Parts: sequence; C-alpha cells; structure tokens
Amino acid sequence: MKISATVLVSFSCAHAFTFVPNGARRSTTLLEAKRQPIMAGNWKMNPATMDEALALGTGLTKLLGEETCPMDEDNEFCTEVVIFPPHPFVSNVKGVVDDAGITVGAQSIFFEDSGAYTGSVAVSMVDSIGCEYVLCGHSERRSVFGDDDEAINRKVKKVLEAGLKPILCIGETKEEYDLEIKNEVCAMQLSKDLKGVTKEQMKNVVIA
Repeated sequence: MKISATVLVSFSCAHAFTFVPNGARRSTTLLEAKRQPIMAGNWKMNPATMDEALALGTGLTKLLGEETCPMDEDNEFCTEVVIFPPHPFVSNVKGVVDDAGITVGAQSIFFEDSGAYTGSVAVSMVDSIGCEYVLCGHSERRSVFGDDDEAINRKVKKVLEAGLKPILCIGETKEEYDLEIKNEVCAMQLSKDLKGVTKEQMKNVVIA
C-alpha cells in the first residue's frame, strides 16, 4: 500500500502502543482491507538526554527483523514501525533509525502555521525534519493540556493539509468506562475529530 489507510487498532494512547494479537477479534472492515500493519511507539517525555535517545534508537534498530519495513507497495504485509521521540530528539534519532526502515513522527503540533504561540510547534517544522506521522488527540493532551475536540479536529486537518498522516487517538476515561458509555464516547470523538475530513483524506488517517 502506498498509504496507511484508516487502520482501527486496539492500543491505548495513554501508554506505549500495543496491538491486537493475531487471534484477536477484528472488525469486518479490517478483515476485508488489505493494509500494511503498523506498530507505533510513543516515547512521551523520555529519555532525559540526546545521548540516551540515540542509544534507545540504536538499540531498537538491532531488535528488528526482516518483517519490518517502511511503507512499500511491493511489501504490503510487512510491518511499518513508527516512533515518536520528543521534539528535540527527532532529527538525530531519525538519522540512526532510517536505515532500519523505522519511520519517525511528532508527538503533537499546533494548528496555526506561525505566530506568537510560545512553546508550540507548527506542522511545517516537524515536516521539515522528516516526520511522517503526527499524534492527534492523545489522552494526555486531552486530560493534561486541555485539548478539546475542536482543537484536535483542527490539528488533524492541518496535518492532512501538510501531506502528513495523523494518528487520531480516541478513548474513554476511567469514569466513562465504569458508566459503560465507552462506545458512545468513542463514536462522539470520531464524529467531532474527523469533521470536515474527506473520504479521500481518510486514506491517510490512522485511528488508535
């Protein structure tokens, strides 16, 4: 596949990404779709230094086998591996994982192109250093930093406009889970966060 089409996977955006085992239940849509598997790992605010980040990236490349490869229409059943280092480490880490076919992404972006937004990162910035994916709607961005669905929707569309691929993270809180409204919460987040996204653009959206 040339693009990572809408892949609905079972992994928590609150933790490092894990995927459904081979024997697990999957939706009919997934069974019918021929899409390259993707395994993504969010480093969050770790590690503490550039040297540690480079060591982590180097170590990861040594663990990967031949079943791992970048997006390639000739090898649609190999697994794409994506990592999300903290912004200061992205460029250097990319340099040590590129040859192993590992893709790098950004943990977040702001939905404006430029301006007086101290501490924010524009999509053009992460694009210019080689990011192919951007996390949007991570649970910690929602709960800790106050990203609401409107902001997440603007981020998703900004990422798509830049030609990058958003990984849209959805999911219920512990309270919502206990109230047994997780399906309703996820459906609402999907509806709001993907507002205005076209069918054609959905081919570049991954749903976590």
